[in-house]
Amino acid sequence: MASKYNQPCFALNYEWQNEVTTLKSAEDGSNLGPPPDGGIKAWLVAAGAACIFFSTLGFANSFGVFVEYYLSHQLRGQSADKVAWIGSVAVFVQFAAGAVGGPLFDRYGAWVIRPSMFFLVFAIMMTSLCAQYWQFMLAQGILLGISMGFLQFPAMAAVTQYFDKKAGAALGLVISGSSIGGVVIPIALSKMLNSTNLGFGWSIRIIGFLLIPLLAFSCITVRSRLPARQSAFLLPGAFKDRTYCMLIAALFFMFIGMFPPLFYIPTYAVERGMDATLASYLLAIVNGASTFGRVVPGVLADKFGRINVFMFGGIASGVVVCCMNEAKSTAGLVVYAVIVGFTTGTIISGGSTALTLCIKSRQDSGTLLGMALGLSSIAALIGPPVSGAFVQHYGSFAQMSIFSGVMCLAGGFIAFAAKSTTPHGLLGRT
Repeated sequence: MASKYNQPCFALNYEWQNEVTTLKSAEDGSNLGPPPDGGIKAWLVAAGAACIFFSTLGFANSFGVFVEYYLSHQLRGQSADKVAWIGSVAVFVQFAAGAVGGPLFDRYGAWVIRPSMFFLVFAIMMTSLCAQYWQFMLAQGILLGISMGFLQFPAMAAVTQYFDKKAGAALGLVISGSSIGGVVIPIALSKMLNSTNLGFGWSIRIIGFLLIPLLAFSCITVRSRLPARQSAFLLPGAFKDRTYCMLIAALFFMFIGMFPPLFYIPTYAVERGMDATLASYLLAIVNGASTFGRVVPGVLADKFGRINVFMFGGIASGVVVCCMNEAKSTAGLVVYAVIVGFTTGTIISGGSTALTLCIKSRQDSGTLLGMALGLSSIAALIGPPVSGAFVQHYGSFAQMSIFSGVMCLAGGFIAFAAKSTTPHGLLGRT
């Protein structure tokens, strides 16, 4: 029998090319087939990612409770805009850290979330010991923000490896975890801080202990499906995609406008005569409503177009945020909290879902999402302190609400313009 070395040259060449193709497909994950778009393993990954968002963005969404408490306790005498810098630094750092956390997931897999879980709990425990402004900035601003960024973006990237046609619904479910956390944590904190003798330290520590089992579940369930990407750490070539760049610009403006209402609504309600404990519950109402604002648009995005839903969320949020100063009674504030929670809830989930349109390879998902949200995070650093300066200078919330609302509107119109760069055009279902 003739060996393969006695075969014609073209046959050897074909066999060699076949081996190279097989090797390449193993490297890029194409031999694993398309994402399963369901199944117990895929939904467990989504559930674990939702627990991560409960623990990270859910805690960050509770910062309005901290603002109101700090201004009357540890940081009394400080201006509202200065206290707001703590929260905006945390939000900025968590999204900026995604520019590193996302690529780390693409290259090394889900292991990156494990040390980050430890540092998240450590940052919360350190916050419980803080008494001075610089201590809060270091623990709750920088350390907490870094650990959140290294958890959130690997979690989102893992989900995009398991879902394609149902990516909107899956990401909406994942990010809704932050809304549920934003309901549970503010209510628990407000109750412990205002209605018990636990004190600030133990109130924060109890929240830290609450998050440990959720993070342990995430550690077990969140896994990558594809082999590691071996190319460059970042992908600057992505900025040649006009759709990608315009979606980042849209998110940037929306981020400027969406966070100030979340930071200041308890303080605004207290100024309108609401009891401090009840005012703190407004954050829970906002985050409870945003659960639907993150899940429902995610489902609709798969049917009506991802950029369409993202654009609608930005424009609707802009209109609602502009009306903040018109909510004056207790009933009006509760209704307003529901509406602003639903509309702003569409922004992060809608933006993340829209960005998946720009992902050419699932192995690049963490890097592309990390770069996009990392750049947009600069806006989260700008928005709350600028809004706090408006409140400090004018002595009212009217100017703050108009500024924030206009920024969201601008982001919505940029998202609409981004549709012109897609094959379906401005009026298409994109």
